[in-house]
Amino acid sequence: MLKTMSWAKAGSAAGLFMLASAPTAFAQANCEMYAKLAVQQQRQNESSKCDLKGPDWSADLQGHMSWCTAASPQQWQAALQRRKQALDNCGK
Repeated sequence: MLKTMSWAKAGSAAGLFMLASAPTAFAQANCEMYAKLAVQQQRQNESSKCDLKGPDWSADLQGHMSWCTAASPQQWQAALQRRKQALDNCGK
């Protein structure tokens, strides 16, 4: 009985760890995607000679990752949308 309880507790602890780490892994994957898209948008800014400037306009992948990890999903989605809008307006 003691061995069974130990394994049950270990299984519960492992399950809780996996549940707790799942949102973190999901957020990490989202930030990796965000950072790659942000760098692509900066490259488009440069290649299109839009001359858009500011902290949003950087080719620093790690800088975008760091910002994203402190931002809410709504914030990083809005940043992507702002850059897209600016790039779309540049081409007009």
